[in-house]
Formats: sequence, structure tokens, C-alpha cells
Amino acid sequence: MYDVVIIGAGTAGLSAGIYCARANMKTLVLEGNMYGGQIVNSPKIENYPGIQSISGFEYSTNLYNQTKSLGAQILTKKVLKVERSENSGFEWKVITAKEEFETHTVIIATGLVHRKPDVPGALSFEGKGLSYCATCDGAFYKGKDVVVFGGGNTAVADAMFLSNYCNKVHLVHRRDTLRATGTMADTVLESDNVIFHPNCVLNSIKADENGKVSSVVINDKVDGNSYELDVKGIFMAIGQIPSNEIFEGTVDMDDAGYIIADENCLTSAEGIFVAGDCRTKNVRQLTTAASDGAVAAIAAIEKVMAGRS
Repeated sequence: MYDVVIIGAGTAGLSAGIYCARANMKTLVLEGNMYGGQIVNSPKIENYPGIQSISGFEYSTNLYNQTKSLGAQILTKKVLKVERSENSGFEWKVITAKEEFETHTVIIATGLVHRKPDVPGALSFEGKGLSYCATCDGAFYKGKDVVVFGGGNTAVADAMFLSNYCNKVHLVHRRDTLRATGTMADTVLESDNVIFHPNCVLNSIKADENGKVSSVVINDKVDGNSYELDVKGIFMAIGQIPSNEIFEGTVDMDDAGYIIADENCLTSAEGIFVAGDCRTKNVRQLTTAASDGAVAAIAAIEKVMAGRS
């Protein structure tokens, strides 16, 4: 029997765990994979306030240890379902393969997954030149040539951001025109150091002697030719998928599968809160994930305390 069950042990979930544990809530954090979320694979973090530089693994480990030291219980268990509890004293039941946990409140912090490049061997370059976050890692490629794959708002915004740091930015899109809205597409195409490659797809990634990205080979779908681009960084902006499938029918979601919530992190279901990248929001960064975790935790704590009075 718990006061709060948090689903997900990334920055949002562990931040919520810290707040709940410090408020003497009986707190359980459930994570189906490794703690830390996607940031655990980042070789270096330099945009988190108060931390000049740290690896994603060290950052995640520190957050995990801090949460656990305060009294939160953290278990490696994949949540399969959340449903109403039949126990009148508890509102929700969180179900895993072998156990069920009854709780007064639930905080969903399952994050999202980036669409991966469907190219053999590509994933071996994660942390070695292949990134999914231009604002996180772009500054590491100052003065170098990079490539962005994608044609939507995120890809165009990434290319514009990177053009401020990098020597050349190759923008590769599988269609003939960009899908970015408004004037974004026109603006990026007018940039002096952004080179657009329409109708092209990633063929392969080549490594240098240290196993890091040295170039990419792209295929032109129209003329059938292949081109090699000498780049040090690859930024994939081909879409993100929220990990919210198990909550369908329990809380309201938008058409893309993100859980609908405002800045108060409240969902459509009383007693269920949401934090981090899996909710509807404009900015998805470590700082906003930590902020969501705090906000959702405080709301859950207030709900529990109100039930005790």
C-alpha cells in the first residue's frame, strides 16, 4: 500500500520521488528498463543549472542514489496496466507481470523514445556522434560540419540552432519539400551555411579510428546516386514516440499520444498526475523534466494529505 507510485525512473520520475520521499510519503518508483532514461547515454551534459559538466550516466546515478537515500523504494518492474482499485482505501492499482501495487496517487513519468535510424550499425554511434537533441549536444560541434535528418519543425529548428555553432549543416529529408510550418522552412533554406538535400535517405555511417562518426553516405531516391558527407555529428529528428500506450482509456491523450496536462501536471483522471516528456508541452529538457517532477509530486502530496484530513 503506497501513497504515491511513480512510473518511470528518468529525471521527471526520480525528481518526483525526491519530493515525495522528503514529504514522508510512502513512495514507490517502478522502471521497466534502466534508471535515468535516454540521458543516461549522453557522454556529457553542460546545460543543467549548477552542474558545469557531467556525463549522463553519472548524472542519472547521482539522481537515483539521492532518491533512494531519502527512502523511496525503486524496483525494476515493467508496468502493464493502471486501473481503479477495488480497495476502498486506495484509488488506483498499478499492475506488473507478477505483482499489483495499490496506491492513493500515481505519477506517470514514462518519457518518450526517439525514432531510430533504420540502418545497420547506426545505433552503435549513439554517444559517438549520433544525437537526438541539438540543444543538448550542438555546442560540442562548434566549427565542425554536421548533418540533420528530418523535414519537420524539429529538424528545421535543429538545423537553425546548429547553424549558429557549426561550419556547415547538411539538412537531409526524404521528401522533396520540407514539412516545417510557417516561415521556418524559408528561413533555414536562406541560411548561408545550411545545405538542403531533398529526396535523400541515410545509407550508412562511417567511423574514424576511434569509432566516432567521420562521415555519412546518403542515397538520392530520384537519381539513384550516393553521396558521402564528411561530418562529425549526426542529429536525428525523424520523430518521437511517447511511451503511453498502457494508459489509453485511463487518461486523456492528444492525437500524437501525449498525455494532456497543463503546467500543474494534472491529468483527466483524479489522482493521476503526469511529468516530463510524455505529457503535452513545448519544451522537453532535463530542467523542465525536473520541474514537472516537482510540480506533480507536490500535487500528489496535497491529494494524499487532503485524504488524511
